[in-house]
Amino acid sequence: MGAGPWDVSMVRDYSAIVERDPELERQGRGRGGCGCPVMDVTVVAGFLLLLAVVALLVVSVCHPVYFPVLVLSLCLAVQALRYPPVPLEVAQQVLRPNGRLSVVAHRGGGYDAPENTLGAIRKAAENNATGVELDLEFTSDGFPILMHDRTVDRTTDGIGSLDHLTFEDVRKLNPAAKHRLHKNFPNEKVPTLEEAIVESLKNNMTIYFDVKGHAIQASAALKKMYQEYPELYTKSIVCSFDPLVIFKMKQVDKNVATALTHRPWRLSFFGNGKPKFHDYRQYWYMLLDIILDWSLHAFLWKFFGISAFLMQKNFISMDYIRFWAERGVEVVAWTVNYSDEKRYYEKILHCIYITDSLIEKCSPAS
Repeated sequence: MGAGPWDVSMVRDYSAIVERDPELERQGRGRGGCGCPVMDVTVVAGFLLLLAVVALLVVSVCHPVYFPVLVLSLCLAVQALRYPPVPLEVAQQVLRPNGRLSVVAHRGGGYDAPENTLGAIRKAAENNATGVELDLEFTSDGFPILMHDRTVDRTTDGIGSLDHLTFEDVRKLNPAAKHRLHKNFPNEKVPTLEEAIVESLKNNMTIYFDVKGHAIQASAALKKMYQEYPELYTKSIVCSFDPLVIFKMKQVDKNVATALTHRPWRLSFFGNGKPKFHDYRQYWYMLLDIILDWSLHAFLWKFFGISAFLMQKNFISMDYIRFWAERGVEVVAWTVNYSDEKRYYEKILHCIYITDSLIEKCSPAS
Protein backbone atom coordinates (compact mmCIF):
# COMPACT_ATOMS: atom_id res chain seq x y z
CA MET A 1 0.00 0.00 0.00
CA GLY A 2 1.40 3.42 -0.97
CA ALA A 3 2.36 5.97 1.61
CA GLY A 4 -0.26 8.58 2.42
CA PRO A 5 0.42 12.30 2.03
CA TRP A 6 1.38 12.61 5.69
CA ASP A 7 3.39 9.40 6.02
CA VAL A 8 6.30 9.98 8.40
CA SER A 9 8.63 8.10 6.05
CA MET A 10 8.19 10.83 3.45
CA VAL A 11 9.62 13.52 5.72
CA ARG A 12 13.38 13.88 5.52
CA ASP A 13 15.39 12.66 8.50
CA TYR A 14 16.81 15.52 10.56
CA SER A 15 18.49 13.28 13.09
CA ALA A 16 21.88 13.86 11.50
CA ILE A 17 21.74 17.66 11.59
CA VAL A 18 23.64 17.79 14.88
CA GLU A 19 25.15 15.18 17.14
CA ARG A 20 23.21 13.87 20.09
CA ASP A 21 24.29 15.36 23.40
CA PRO A 22 23.86 12.72 26.16
CA GLU A 23 23.46 15.32 28.89
CA LEU A 24 20.73 17.10 26.95
CA GLU A 25 19.03 13.77 26.30
CA ARG A 26 18.94 13.08 30.04
CA GLN A 27 17.32 16.48 30.52
CA GLY A 28 14.76 15.61 27.85
CA ARG A 29 15.76 18.42 25.47
CA GLY A 30 16.31 16.42 22.31
CA ARG A 31 19.29 16.48 20.01
CA GLY A 32 21.88 19.17 20.23
CA GLY A 33 19.63 21.63 21.97
CA CYS A 34 20.91 24.62 23.84
CA GLY A 35 22.16 23.51 27.23
CA CYS A 36 20.87 26.68 28.88
CA PRO A 37 17.26 27.81 28.99
CA VAL A 38 16.63 31.33 27.71
CA MET A 39 16.32 32.69 31.22
CA ASP A 40 19.58 31.10 32.34
CA VAL A 41 21.52 32.56 29.42
CA THR A 42 20.15 36.02 30.07
CA VAL A 43 20.82 35.81 33.79
CA VAL A 44 24.41 34.67 33.25
CA ALA A 45 25.00 37.37 30.65
CA GLY A 46 23.47 39.98 32.92
CA PHE A 47 25.55 38.82 35.86
CA LEU A 48 28.78 38.97 33.85
CA LEU A 49 27.89 42.40 32.52
CA LEU A 50 27.13 43.58 36.04
CA LEU A 51 30.52 42.30 37.19
CA ALA A 52 32.18 44.13 34.32
CA VAL A 53 30.43 47.37 35.27
CA VAL A 54 31.39 46.95 38.93
CA ALA A 55 34.98 46.23 37.91
CA LEU A 56 35.08 49.40 35.81
CA LEU A 57 33.68 51.41 38.71
CA VAL A 58 36.27 49.98 41.11
CA VAL A 59 39.09 50.71 38.69
CA SER A 60 37.81 54.23 38.07
CA VAL A 61 37.89 54.93 41.81
CA CYS A 62 41.14 53.16 42.71
CA HIS A 63 43.14 53.68 39.52
CA PRO A 64 41.39 56.34 37.44
CA VAL A 65 44.29 56.50 35.00
CA TYR A 66 43.43 52.99 33.75
CA PHE A 67 39.70 53.62 33.32
CA PRO A 68 39.86 55.10 29.79
CA VAL A 69 42.17 52.28 28.73
CA LEU A 70 39.74 49.62 29.93
CA VAL A 71 36.75 51.32 28.30
CA LEU A 72 38.66 51.68 25.03
CA SER A 73 39.73 48.03 25.19
CA LEU A 74 36.13 46.93 25.74
CA CYS A 75 34.93 49.03 22.79
CA LEU A 76 37.67 47.67 20.53
CA ALA A 77 36.85 44.09 21.57
CA VAL A 78 33.18 44.57 20.70
CA GLN A 79 34.14 46.14 17.38
CA ALA A 80 36.56 43.34 16.49
CA LEU A 81 34.26 40.47 17.44
CA ARG A 82 30.97 41.83 16.12
CA TYR A 83 29.10 40.35 13.19
CA PRO A 84 28.24 42.73 10.34
CA PRO A 85 24.57 43.11 9.39
CA VAL A 86 23.42 41.94 5.99
CA PRO A 87 23.66 44.67 3.30
CA LEU A 88 20.96 47.31 3.62
CA GLU A 89 19.46 46.46 0.24
CA VAL A 90 19.06 42.82 1.33
CA ALA A 91 17.47 43.87 4.62
CA GLN A 92 15.03 46.08 2.72
CA GLN A 93 14.07 43.19 0.44
CA VAL A 94 13.25 41.15 3.53
CA LEU A 95 11.55 43.84 5.63
CA ARG A 96 9.91 46.03 2.98
CA PRO A 97 9.46 43.90 -0.13
CA ASN A 98 8.73 46.03 -3.20
CA GLY A 99 9.23 49.08 -0.99
CA ARG A 100 5.91 48.71 0.80
CA LEU A 101 5.05 48.50 4.48
CA SER A 102 4.97 44.91 5.72
CA VAL A 103 2.08 43.41 7.63
CA VAL A 104 3.09 40.12 9.23
CA ALA A 105 0.67 37.39 10.34
CA HIS A 106 1.57 36.34 13.91
CA ARG A 107 1.96 32.55 14.06
CA GLY A 108 0.57 32.61 10.55
CA GLY A 109 -2.44 34.63 11.71
CA GLY A 110 -3.61 32.57 14.65
CA TYR A 111 -7.01 34.25 14.91
CA ASP A 112 -7.92 33.73 11.26
CA ALA A 113 -6.68 30.12 11.07
CA PRO A 114 -5.10 27.47 13.32
CA GLU A 115 -1.73 28.90 14.32
CA ASN A 116 1.52 27.58 12.84
CA THR A 117 -0.15 25.47 10.16
CA LEU A 118 0.04 25.34 6.38
CA GLY A 119 -3.59 26.40 6.33
CA ALA A 120 -2.67 29.52 8.30
CA ILE A 121 0.06 30.40 5.78
CA ARG A 122 -2.38 30.03 2.88
CA LYS A 123 -5.05 32.06 4.69
CA ALA A 124 -2.53 34.83 5.50
CA ALA A 125 -1.63 35.05 1.81
CA GLU A 126 -5.32 35.12 0.90
CA ASN A 127 -5.80 38.00 3.37
CA ASN A 128 -2.95 39.98 1.76
CA ALA A 129 -0.35 39.62 4.50
CA THR A 130 3.19 40.46 3.44
CA GLY A 131 4.71 37.78 5.63
CA VAL A 132 4.18 35.19 8.35
CA GLU A 133 5.80 34.83 11.74
CA LEU A 134 6.34 31.13 12.47
CA ASP A 135 7.53 29.43 15.66
CA LEU A 136 10.31 26.86 15.42
CA GLU A 137 10.38 23.99 17.89
CA PHE A 138 11.77 20.44 17.99
CA THR A 139 10.36 17.02 18.75
CA SER A 140 12.18 14.66 21.09
CA ASP A 141 13.82 12.92 18.12
CA GLY A 142 15.13 16.17 16.67
CA PHE A 143 12.63 17.07 13.93
CA PRO A 144 12.14 20.82 13.41
CA ILE A 145 8.42 21.60 13.44
CA LEU A 146 6.09 24.57 13.84
CA MET A 147 4.82 24.90 17.41
CA HIS A 148 4.68 27.86 19.78
CA ASP A 149 4.58 26.03 23.11
CA ARG A 150 6.79 23.29 24.45
CA THR A 151 3.60 21.31 25.07
CA VAL A 152 0.90 20.36 22.56
CA ASP A 153 -2.00 20.80 24.99
CA ARG A 154 -3.17 24.30 24.05
CA THR A 155 -3.43 23.97 20.27
CA THR A 156 -3.93 20.27 19.49
CA ASP A 157 -6.12 17.34 20.51
CA GLY A 158 -3.18 15.76 22.33
CA ILE A 159 -1.34 16.30 25.60
CA GLY A 160 2.29 16.20 26.62
CA SER A 161 5.61 17.91 26.19
CA LEU A 162 7.62 17.94 22.98
CA ASP A 163 10.48 16.70 25.14
CA HIS A 164 8.68 13.35 25.27
CA LEU A 165 6.91 13.25 21.89
CA THR A 166 8.52 11.96 18.71
CA PHE A 167 7.77 13.41 15.30
CA GLU A 168 5.55 10.43 14.55
CA ASP A 169 3.59 11.14 17.75
CA VAL A 170 3.15 14.80 16.88
CA ARG A 171 2.16 14.03 13.29
CA LYS A 172 -0.93 12.17 14.53
CA LEU A 173 -2.26 15.28 16.28
CA ASN A 174 -4.74 17.79 14.93
CA PRO A 175 -3.39 21.37 15.35
CA ALA A 176 -6.80 22.80 14.37
CA ALA A 177 -8.75 20.89 17.03
CA LYS A 178 -9.17 23.79 19.48
CA HIS A 179 -9.38 26.66 17.01
CA ARG A 180 -12.65 28.59 16.70
CA LEU A 181 -12.72 27.87 12.94
CA HIS A 182 -11.59 24.24 13.17
CA LYS A 183 -14.37 23.05 10.84
CA ASN A 184 -12.85 25.12 8.04
CA PHE A 185 -9.49 23.34 8.41
CA PRO A 186 -10.33 19.61 8.54
CA ASN A 187 -7.04 18.08 7.36
CA GLU A 188 -4.31 20.03 9.14
CA LYS A 189 -1.20 18.36 10.51
CA VAL A 190 1.67 19.84 12.52
CA PRO A 191 4.03 20.89 9.71
CA THR A 192 7.76 20.45 9.52
CA LEU A 193 9.98 23.48 9.14
CA GLU A 194 10.65 22.57 5.52
CA GLU A 195 6.98 22.17 4.65
CA ALA A 196 6.25 25.59 6.11
CA ILE A 197 9.10 27.14 4.13
CA VAL A 198 7.93 25.59 0.86
CA GLU A 199 4.34 26.75 1.46
CA SER A 200 5.45 30.27 2.40
CA LEU A 201 7.69 30.67 -0.63
CA LYS A 202 4.99 29.27 -2.90
CA ASN A 203 2.67 32.02 -1.62
CA ASN A 204 5.39 34.69 -1.90
CA MET A 205 5.43 35.30 1.85
CA THR A 206 8.33 36.68 3.86
CA ILE A 207 9.08 34.43 6.85
CA TYR A 208 9.90 35.66 10.35
CA PHE A 209 11.40 32.61 12.07
CA ASP A 210 10.71 32.98 15.80
CA VAL A 211 13.19 30.86 17.73
CA LYS A 212 12.61 30.50 21.48
CA GLY A 213 15.77 28.58 22.33
CA HIS A 214 17.75 25.50 21.27
CA ALA A 215 20.36 27.84 19.78
CA ILE A 216 22.71 25.15 18.43
CA GLN A 217 19.93 22.89 17.17
CA ALA A 218 17.91 25.72 15.62
CA SER A 219 20.86 27.37 13.88
CA ALA A 220 21.89 24.03 12.38
CA ALA A 221 18.38 23.27 11.12
CA LEU A 222 17.95 26.77 9.69
CA LYS A 223 21.37 26.75 8.04
CA LYS A 224 20.37 23.55 6.24
CA MET A 225 17.19 25.22 4.99
CA TYR A 226 19.02 28.34 3.79
CA GLN A 227 21.42 26.15 1.86
CA GLU A 228 18.60 24.20 0.20
CA TYR A 229 16.36 27.22 -0.39
CA PRO A 230 18.72 30.16 -1.10
CA GLU A 231 15.79 32.47 -1.84
CA LEU A 232 15.33 32.56 1.94
CA TYR A 233 18.23 35.02 2.17
CA THR A 234 15.96 37.71 0.73
CA LYS A 235 12.66 36.26 1.96
CA SER A 236 13.21 35.60 5.66
CA ILE A 237 14.64 36.81 8.95
CA VAL A 238 15.57 34.93 12.15
CA CYS A 239 14.20 36.52 15.34
CA SER A 240 14.63 35.70 19.02
CA PHE A 241 14.38 37.06 22.55
CA ASP A 242 17.49 35.00 23.26
CA PRO A 243 20.70 36.77 22.12
CA LEU A 244 22.46 33.39 22.07
CA VAL A 245 20.18 32.25 19.22
CA ILE A 246 21.14 35.28 17.12
CA PHE A 247 24.81 34.79 17.96
CA LYS A 248 24.76 31.13 16.88
CA MET A 249 22.80 31.93 13.72
CA LYS A 250 25.34 34.57 12.70
CA GLN A 251 28.13 32.19 13.62
CA VAL A 252 26.92 29.48 11.23
CA ASP A 253 25.78 31.83 8.45
CA LYS A 254 26.55 35.54 8.58
CA ASN A 255 24.45 36.18 5.45
CA VAL A 256 21.17 35.53 7.27
CA ALA A 257 19.15 38.60 8.28
CA THR A 258 18.50 38.60 12.03
CA ALA A 259 16.45 40.51 14.59
CA LEU A 260 16.35 40.79 18.36
CA THR A 261 12.93 40.63 20.02
CA HIS A 262 12.33 42.57 23.21
CA ARG A 263 9.79 43.48 25.83
CA PRO A 264 11.05 45.74 28.63
CA TRP A 265 10.85 44.15 32.09
CA ARG A 266 10.26 40.68 30.65
CA LEU A 267 12.56 39.00 33.19
CA SER A 268 10.81 40.44 36.25
CA PHE A 269 7.21 40.93 35.09
CA PHE A 270 4.70 38.91 33.11
CA GLY A 271 3.11 40.44 30.03
CA ASN A 272 0.04 41.43 32.09
CA GLY A 273 2.21 43.49 34.46
CA LYS A 274 2.20 41.07 37.39
CA PRO A 275 5.56 40.42 39.10
CA LYS A 276 7.12 37.01 38.51
CA PHE A 277 8.52 36.73 42.03
CA HIS A 278 7.43 37.78 45.50
CA ASP A 279 10.77 37.84 47.29
CA TYR A 280 14.24 39.35 46.89
CA ARG A 281 14.57 37.78 43.43
CA GLN A 282 12.10 40.30 42.02
CA TYR A 283 14.55 43.14 42.70
CA TRP A 284 17.47 41.16 41.30
CA TYR A 285 15.60 40.43 38.09
CA MET A 286 14.48 44.06 37.82
CA LEU A 287 18.15 45.04 37.97
CA LEU A 288 18.93 42.48 35.27
CA ASP A 289 16.08 43.90 33.18
CA ILE A 290 17.64 47.35 33.36
CA ILE A 291 21.04 45.97 32.36
CA LEU A 292 19.54 43.88 29.55
CA ASP A 293 17.54 46.80 28.16
CA TRP A 294 20.55 49.10 28.24
CA SER A 295 22.90 46.55 26.67
CA LEU A 296 20.46 45.71 23.85
CA HIS A 297 20.13 49.37 22.89
CA ALA A 298 23.76 50.35 23.58
CA PHE A 299 25.87 47.67 21.94
CA LEU A 300 24.35 44.19 21.58
CA TRP A 301 22.41 45.24 18.48
CA LYS A 302 25.71 46.14 16.82
CA PHE A 303 27.59 43.12 18.15
CA PHE A 304 25.02 40.73 16.61
CA GLY A 305 24.63 42.67 13.36
CA ILE A 306 20.84 42.79 13.48
CA SER A 307 18.68 44.28 10.73
CA ALA A 308 15.49 44.70 12.78
CA PHE A 309 14.36 45.15 16.37
CA LEU A 310 11.02 43.56 17.28
CA MET A 311 9.57 45.64 20.11
CA GLN A 312 6.35 45.26 22.09
CA LYS A 313 3.95 47.82 20.62
CA ASN A 314 3.37 49.87 23.80
CA PHE A 315 6.99 51.02 23.89
CA ILE A 316 7.18 52.37 20.33
CA SER A 317 7.07 56.06 19.43
CA MET A 318 8.26 58.25 16.58
CA ASP A 319 11.41 59.05 18.55
CA TYR A 320 12.04 55.35 19.15
CA ILE A 321 11.74 54.56 15.46
CA ARG A 322 14.06 57.48 14.69
CA PHE A 323 16.61 56.16 17.23
CA TRP A 324 16.86 52.85 15.38
CA ALA A 325 16.64 54.37 11.90
CA GLU A 326 19.79 56.37 12.65
CA ARG A 327 21.50 53.03 13.28
CA GLY A 328 20.20 51.39 10.12
CA VAL A 329 17.80 49.12 12.03
CA GLU A 330 14.10 48.69 11.25
CA VAL A 331 11.53 48.59 14.08
CA VAL A 332 8.81 45.93 13.96
CA ALA A 333 5.88 46.26 16.39
CA TRP A 334 4.09 43.34 18.03
CA THR A 335 1.25 42.46 18.46
CA VAL A 336 -1.05 45.03 16.78
CA ASN A 337 -4.63 43.77 16.59
CA TYR A 338 -7.07 46.69 16.66
CA SER A 339 -8.03 48.71 13.60
CA ASP A 340 -7.18 52.08 15.19
CA GLU A 341 -3.77 50.77 16.22
CA LYS A 342 -3.11 49.43 12.75
CA ARG A 343 -3.95 52.77 11.15
CA TYR A 344 -1.65 54.53 13.63
CA TYR A 345 1.30 52.23 12.88
CA GLU A 346 0.67 52.39 9.14
CA LYS A 347 -0.21 56.05 8.58
CA ILE A 348 1.59 57.87 11.42
CA LEU A 349 4.59 55.75 12.39
CA HIS A 350 5.02 53.99 9.03
CA CYS A 351 6.08 51.00 11.11
CA ILE A 352 6.01 47.31 10.19
CA TYR A 353 3.72 45.39 12.52
CA ILE A 354 2.82 41.84 13.45
CA THR A 355 -0.85 40.96 13.96
CA ASP A 356 -2.98 37.97 14.95
CA SER A 357 -5.64 38.84 12.38
CA LEU A 358 -5.67 40.49 8.97
CA ILE A 359 -9.46 40.86 8.88
CA GLU A 360 -10.81 41.29 12.44
CA LYS A 361 -9.93 42.95 15.71
CA CYS A 362 -8.94 40.53 18.45
CA SER A 363 -7.07 40.23 21.71
CA PRO A 364 -3.36 39.33 21.50
CA ALA A 365 -2.65 35.60 21.41
CA SER A 366 -1.45 34.07 24.65
